[in-house]
Amino acid sequence: MLMRTDPFRDLDRVTQQVFGTAARPAAMPMDAWRDGEEFFVEFDLPGIDPDSLDLDVERNVVTVRATRPGLDTERSMIAAERPRGMFSRQLFLGDNMDTDRIRADYRDGVLRLTIPVAEKAKPRKIEVFHQRDNQTVDA
Repeated sequence: MLMRTDPFRDLDRVTQQVFGTAARPAAMPMDAWRDGEEFFVEFDLPGIDPDSLDLDVERNVVTVRATRPGLDTERSMIAAERPRGMFSRQLFLGDNMDTDRIRADYRDGVLRLTIPVAEKAKPRKIEVFHQRDNQTVDA
């Protein structure tokens, strides 16, 4: 499952998303859900060149980076409301996620991560043995 972060980091992230800066643009909106044995995370990244996407996994932290190029300085802009520059977001995953098998797909401006549940975290049956007359017998 996705791990919650500390409240100060969350506050900083929300402030960054709302206001942004020239160095770090605002918002990389995300949805996350579980369906069966997989978790899915989707990021809205319209207008991002797929070649600018960079994903890293270190321990249980997934870092997503993307770049939307700056404006052409020769244009006479009437409105320039879309954030530009480098976007970055980190996901803190629980130990029950299989970070070696994360898959990333980018389509129609949406980056989707598929993160399988680790085998060690899946429910399993434990066989129970008992003894009868000093012999071990399967239950």
